[in-house]
Amino acid sequence: MSKPAPQFQFDVGSPNAYLAHKAIPAIEQRIGVKFEYVPVLLGGIFKATNNRSPAETLAGVKNKREFHAIETQRFLKRYNVANYVWNPHFPVNTLNLMRAACAAQLDGGLAAYVDSAFKHMWAEPKNMADPELAMAAFAADGIDAKALFARSQEPDVKARLMANTQDAVARGAFGSPTFFVGDDMYYGKEQLRDIEDAYAGT
Repeated sequence: MSKPAPQFQFDVGSPNAYLAHKAIPAIEQRIGVKFEYVPVLLGGIFKATNNRSPAETLAGVKNKREFHAIETQRFLKRYNVANYVWNPHFPVNTLNLMRAACAAQLDGGLAAYVDSAFKHMWAEPKNMADPELAMAAFAADGIDAKALFARSQEPDVKARLMANTQDAVARGAFGSPTFFVGDDMYYGKEQLRDIEDAYAGT
């Protein structure tokens, strides 16, 4: 029996989720399976699990931040990721962005929205917590941001993001990026190699 499609629980405010997003297309080609993108709110996951971002947990730890930088460079090289710029506004409140992701998903435009949101967070970084800046950035990519942000305030959209986030925590998530292949959870961008191995021969 073939494996279910891998799920990618993502928040566009996570740099490691962006790097995973950039690596995924080549993996999809190799395994012949498309990843399912599931918008979640990383801040909600952190709150529910008493977790904090690596930017906080690495602070003041001798050698750990330096190794993290080396590890990131290795990932960029391995997956041929050319455009990655640290967002000077990090951490960014992504509540509205992730609600808009759910709205885009419900309206059938998630892929274009995700590409644009990640680009303006981590390739051409902007303060995407600023609604005016965010809408201008999306509009430049041909996305009807005004309509999308209006839709993002509707109860069904808000409920969808909350449900996705709660479900991720219930299944074991504590950060981003988190992946699921059926009931098997994989955490961190480095786990993409294990996910790819899991599909070998299926």
